[in-house]
Amino acid sequence: QVFPSQDPLDRADFNAVEYINTLFPTEQSLANIDEVVNKIRLKIRRLDDNIRTVVRGQTNVGQDGRQALEEAQKAIQQLFGKIKDIKDKAEKSEQMVKEITRDIKQLDHAKRHLTTSITTLNHLHMLAGGVDSLEAMTRRRQYGEVANLLQGVVNVLEHFNKYMGIPQIRQLSERVKAAQNELGQQILADFEEAFPSQGTKRPGGPSNVLRDACLVANVLDPRIKQEIIKKFIKQHLSEYLVLFQENQDVAWLDKIDRRYAWIKRQLVDYEEKYGRMFPQEWCMTERIAVEFCHVTRTELAKIMRTRAKEIEVKLLLFAIQRTTNFEGLLAKRFSGCTLADGTVKKPEVLPPSTNPFLEDETGTETDEIVIEKSDMDKPKKPKVPDNPFHGIVSKCFEPHLYVYIESQDKNLGELIDRFVADFKAQGPPKPSMDEGGAVLPSCADLFVYYKKCMVQCSQLSTGEPMIALTTIFQKYLREYAWKILSGNLPKTTSSSGGLTITSLLKEKEGSEVAKFTLEELCLICSILSTAEYCLATTQQLEEKLKEKVDASLVERINLTGEMDTFSIVISNSIQLLVQDLDAACDPALTAMSKMQWQNVEHVGDQSPYVTSVILHIKQNVPIIRDNLASTRKYFTQFCIKFANSFIPKFINHLFKCKPISMVGAEQLLLDTHSLKMVLLDLPSIGSQVVRKAPASYTKIVVKGMTRAEMILKVVMAPHEPPVVFVDNYIKLLADCSTDTFQKILDMKGLKRSEQSSMLDLFRQRLPAPPSGVENAGSLSLSAPTPEQESSRIRKLEKLIKKRL
Repeated sequence: QVFPSQDPLDRADFNAVEYINTLFPTEQSLANIDEVVNKIRLKIRRLDDNIRTVVRGQTNVGQDGRQALEEAQKAIQQLFGKIKDIKDKAEKSEQMVKEITRDIKQLDHAKRHLTTSITTLNHLHMLAGGVDSLEAMTRRRQYGEVANLLQGVVNVLEHFNKYMGIPQIRQLSERVKAAQNELGQQILADFEEAFPSQGTKRPGGPSNVLRDACLVANVLDPRIKQEIIKKFIKQHLSEYLVLFQENQDVAWLDKIDRRYAWIKRQLVDYEEKYGRMFPQEWCMTERIAVEFCHVTRTELAKIMRTRAKEIEVKLLLFAIQRTTNFEGLLAKRFSGCTLADGTVKKPEVLPPSTNPFLEDETGTETDEIVIEKSDMDKPKKPKVPDNPFHGIVSKCFEPHLYVYIESQDKNLGELIDRFVADFKAQGPPKPSMDEGGAVLPSCADLFVYYKKCMVQCSQLSTGEPMIALTTIFQKYLREYAWKILSGNLPKTTSSSGGLTITSLLKEKEGSEVAKFTLEELCLICSILSTAEYCLATTQQLEEKLKEKVDASLVERINLTGEMDTFSIVISNSIQLLVQDLDAACDPALTAMSKMQWQNVEHVGDQSPYVTSVILHIKQNVPIIRDNLASTRKYFTQFCIKFANSFIPKFINHLFKCKPISMVGAEQLLLDTHSLKMVLLDLPSIGSQVVRKAPASYTKIVVKGMTRAEMILKVVMAPHEPPVVFVDNYIKLLADCSTDTFQKILDMKGLKRSEQSSMLDLFRQRLPAPPSGVENAGSLSLSAPTPEQESSRIRKLEKLIKKRL
């Protein structure tokens, strides 16, 4: 590995015999044996020489190594000595530098201490002079100079916090605190003199002394500033408390405008007279307005508790509207910075709305609000920032909103009654063949009213009243669903209790089954479209209510029950349409089962009963499709439900056709194929625009009608030999039920004795059930499960494809 070599002599698996055979492959090559031997001998001699040279060269290696080691040790000793000398010299140099700079450090410390002392003495001089000046200016009420000087003295005094142990410094600090206290008491006395809380009328305008005193109050204890503000505002609103006492006529809700007009005048008067007296950062105008709101809320709550029986809905809404308008005016004028004390809770900003109620909600009660299904496609609009003053006064109306809720309950009850009366007076909507089923106009009116109530109530309160209003909404959504929608669905003439499956499926010999008229079909479609619109809009209403209500009450908003009610109306409407068409086809199927199929002599065109079924389908389906054009998914549901109802019924009537001859079975197979084609084309039958039927519907029709075709093919097959017939039945239908096999035998017209032997053979030929399945005998006799039926239909489809 260290010295790679291609010489065969160096190989680990060297074989002398192979090597010699390589050198002398033939007898003729032995003539060169001497030359080869000489080469090998020469090579051996060279190897011996090399080995000898190497061995001799290694005799002096040990001695040379010991000599080199001794020389290295001597070099290390010399290096160590040099490093030690350098270290000694460095220590001596460091000591020398310290001795040189010792005096310089002393001078630096002295300079620093001297500077500190001079600075402290200057501050002390400034503090002593400032305290003397401050006391003198305070006595002379020179507040303008005091404001600047006091701030400077306070700042200088902060430098002496660590020297408070010195008596002179502590004495100066106490003099400053005494001066501050004296200033505070003096300023409060000046304001009390200028703005007495009782008695004399306040002066016409502010003085420069008071303006400078406010600047001083900014530097003093914050309690002084709060006291000044409190007394000034109290004195400013004292007239309001007298004018709008509880026993005054102007104090009642019908004259609430006068309260807000009064404060507007007072704020204008304040700006003109006192706007420059108080510093701008005090926000005195906003503070006066906020205190006015607190006082007004308290006074209104008190008077409404006393005169609660006199509160009417119109009066309450009038007062709330004027109050919310005033709160909106405050939001435009002020920032709300003085509300940080938490007296008014700012509503939480909710995420953007995801429902179609996206119209602006800042209008008055007379604003027209339109809700359309197309609103769902509109882009989402961000929510307008909340008013920080919302509820600062109007919160007092919340305990009395039950009057408003009761009024809305009464109004909605009257609205539902009017809808019922209008429907009876105007009758069902006119048939529509172009635009799809018309939505009843009453549902739009209902949701418009809901929208207006919701917006109005959210402006009044976002708490419990919204929950109460939601309960009212739920009540009348259910009433609308049952009284207007379900209550107007057409009824059958045979039963006053409404349309039932039993009455529709009952066979009537010698009479025609009562069908819905064109107007009744259009009415059912219109009610279905209306229920679908109500379902979607109720979901959007729920989302909007959750946006409006407080976050803590969101979980209590739930309109799922009402949406389920509209879903039931939709389901009932679809079921009515299916039952009507299904019942119309019953006489034709009954006629099919009563025909003498054993007497059919030749196969012709489709039978009359097929023509009758197709005629009923062509009469009903285009009307239903055109009236459900706006709700295409429910038309698809109608088609699927009809197929699921008609096909099993057709197969059941097929089993009643017995006995059947070979020609009769061929005619039935032709009829079945014709019905299959019609059913596949059912979603677009009679339409100028041909659309591909939904895959889910096509799958159901193909499965069901293919089973019918397989039944007829089994009937057409000869029953001799029996083993072949049974195996063919199991292969085509894959039905383990003896009942079905018995029906097939009846259709073929076999005698009971023949049927008995066939049934025994059928039970013997049944495939063995899967391991682990209990009660296998009963399994083979029971009807197939939906999963088994689906599997068998798939097998039939594969078999048909192979045969085709």
